[in-house]
Amino acid sequence: MTTTPHLSADVVVVDLEGTTSAAGFILGDLYDYARPRLEATLARHDAPIPEARAHAIAETGLATNASDAEVAEALRELMASDVKSTPLKTIQGVIWAEGFAAGEIHSHFFEDVAPKLHAWHERGIRLAVYSSGSIASQQPWFRHAPQGDLAPLVEAWFDTVNAGPKKEPASYTRIAEALGVDPARALFLTDHPEEVTAALAAGWQVVALDRPGEPWAGSDFAAPSAASFAEIEVTP
Repeated sequence: MTTTPHLSADVVVVDLEGTTSAAGFILGDLYDYARPRLEATLARHDAPIPEARAHAIAETGLATNASDAEVAEALRELMASDVKSTPLKTIQGVIWAEGFAAGEIHSHFFEDVAPKLHAWHERGIRLAVYSSGSIASQQPWFRHAPQGDLAPLVEAWFDTVNAGPKKEPASYTRIAEALGVDPARALFLTDHPEEVTAALAAGWQVVALDRPGEPWAGSDFAAPSAASFAEIEVTP
C-alpha cells in the first residue's frame, strides 16, 4: 500500500460501489429487489422509462417490438454480468428510489465514510458523487443512509449520462468544468484501477480505496491507496 499523503483540495468527488459502500450489498440486496420489478416498470409510460427502455433494446440487440418480458430478461442478463449499462442503471434507479421512499430497502455506507464527509463539509470542502449508478439512485442512496441523511452534504451528482464513462479522462474534465474547479484542486476517491488512471490522466488528484474484501482489493493502483476514509486527510 502506498502511503497516502496529506492532501489539499477544493472538491472531493466520491465513487460509491466499493468506495463508500460495499459492492456486495449493491450486487446482492438491491439487485435482488430490482429483478422481479423490471417487467412492471418497463410497462410504465412516465419519464424516464420509455427512453431508457428504447436504449436498452438498442443496446441488447433486441427487436424494436420486443415485449416487456423480453427486455426485462435481457436486463437481468446484464445484471448477472454486472454490465455498467446506462439504460439498466436508469431503470434500476427508478425502482430503487421508490423502494427507498417506501422503506422497503435501505442503503449501506462503511462506518468510516459519514464522519469524513461531515468533517470535509465543515471545513468548506465541496463534495460531489460520480457513480455508474444513475443520479436517480444516488440521491436516495445518500438520503436513506443508516448514519442519517447525507444528501445535504453533496453539492453535485454525476453519472454516465451527464458526465460520461468512468474509464475515460474526458469525463473527469467535464466534471471539473461543471464544478468550476481546476482539476489539480479536485480529488477523486475510487476503488477501480481504470478509473484511477482516467482521473489522473485528466489532471486530478486520486486516492484509491483498497478495502479488504472488495472486488478490486489488492490491485496495482497508479495512485496512493487507503483502506478507509479514516486514513485520508484533506484540507482546503
